[in-house]
Parts: sequence; C-alpha cells; structure tokens
Amino acid sequence: MHNPALQNYLSRLQSTLATTNLWLDEQGRARGRYFNSTLTSAFQAIRAGDDGRIVAYEAYARSYASDDQGLNIWKLLENAANDDESVELDRLCRLLHTLNFYRQPESANLDLYLSVHSRLLAAVEGNHGMAFRRILDVLELPHPDVVLQLPLITPSQRWVLTHVAENYRRNGFRIGLHAASLEQAADLLERIRPASIKVDISLANDEQAQVRLLEQADRGQCHIIFRRIENQKRLQALRLANQTASPYLLQGFLFDLPKAALLSRDEGHLVFDYQEEFKLA
Repeated sequence: MHNPALQNYLSRLQSTLATTNLWLDEQGRARGRYFNSTLTSAFQAIRAGDDGRIVAYEAYARSYASDDQGLNIWKLLENAANDDESVELDRLCRLLHTLNFYRQPESANLDLYLSVHSRLLAAVEGNHGMAFRRILDVLELPHPDVVLQLPLITPSQRWVLTHVAENYRRNGFRIGLHAASLEQAADLLERIRPASIKVDISLANDEQAQVRLLEQADRGQCHIIFRRIENQKRLQALRLANQTASPYLLQGFLFDLPKAALLSRDEGHLVFDYQEEFKLA
C-alpha cells in the first residue's frame, strides 16, 4: 500500500465493530450497513477492444455473500428508500467502492467507474460531486481517475443531465454516459463531451453508424464501451463490423463476472487469449 492516508483510514476501520455502518471484515473487504442489509463491492473489468488489456473496472453495490454473488442493492432498496435515503445510499456505496478498489494493488493506473442512480439526478441539491471530491482529497486518492457514470435519460431530463455533468466536471471528475442507440450516443458525444459512452452491444447493429460513431468518438477523445458482451458471436460481429483503426472498449460476462477481487494483469489477459480465433484476414 503506497498511500499513507488510505492505509491509516483502513487501519482505523479494521478495529471498528461490525455493529457500525462501515467496517472491514476478516479479508480486509469494506462492508457497510444500510437498513437491514449488509453491502459491499463487486468489480467487473472494462477492456481494450484490440488486445483485451484491462483499462478500468466498474463497481457494483451488492449484498454481502462469501461467493461474491450477492444481490443488487439498488434493485432491493430503490422502491423502499425515499430521495434523501437514496442520496445516503449512493454516498455510502461510493465510499465502499473507493475503499475496496484502491486497497488492492491491482488498481494501480486503472480507472474506476462509479454509477449515479437516476433518482440522484434531481434529488441532490447544490454542487454535485463536491462531497465525494472532499472524501478523495482526504484519502489522497486520484479523483481524475474516477469516471462518474450518469444513467440513461428521457428527453425531458436533457437539461438535468447537462447540469449534473457540468457540476461533476467542475469538481474534477470525468463523465460517463449511457446511450439507448448509436444515434443517441452521437448526440450525447456532441452535446455533453463525456469521457465515455456505454452502448448495449445488441443495439450496435448498423455497421456504418457504428464506424461513424467510433471515428467521432476518437476525434472527441471519448471511449465507446460496448457492454453486455455475453458470447463470442457478438464479439466477432463487433470486430468484423469495425474494420477501421478506431478504438473501443469492451465489457461483459464473456470475459468475467463481477467479483470482489481485481484480476492480476496475467489473469486479465488469459481470458482474452481466444481473440486470435477472430483476427481479421
């Protein structure tokens, strides 16, 4: 551990009783309590499309389970929690994810993607991101390496998305977005100028639109992340469609399931070895 401030904070949590709202378990994994649920973090890799190297991880809030297969906390609690409670849950999850990510040496030089729940867009008042920025400053952690992912929006939420994105950006964070189509991704890229846009691989079925978007994103220094890649057929179709040099990123169950432990660099490349089968002639 090369960060004294983070190490000191984790050491204090190590001696904290599990009756509090935040503590470390026997494995050094940060856990939190919300209502009657015990929650923690799981991480899924985001990979470069050309060689499969891991460039980032996305964090997910899960109920604690020894096999890392806990339930999605937001799905369990979004109908039970009011707006103020949702803000509290969001902040707890961000802190948990930050601790569980940066305590692992494999996190070095990688980005951390954290999702912002749709209820948080309108529920948070004032300067979005300031509280989280202060936490990272205290722990001496690199906030430019954190990408805050905003949810998929409806047309009526366009102004809210723009407002929240600018507030997060002013606090030093990069912005990630979700798009419901390649066309919406192109619009968001032009209007919001995010660091990344996620597109469901099932929606990337127009080869020409896909190539145009990747070229536009390359010019705008934005990563297009194709998500929900669950089988080799979808991966092969994606690679065959994009016969340009435009880069893109990948994420999906084909490569790995969300887990508490980050993969080593060797493990991360092993799961991508089969890519040679799909190399273009």
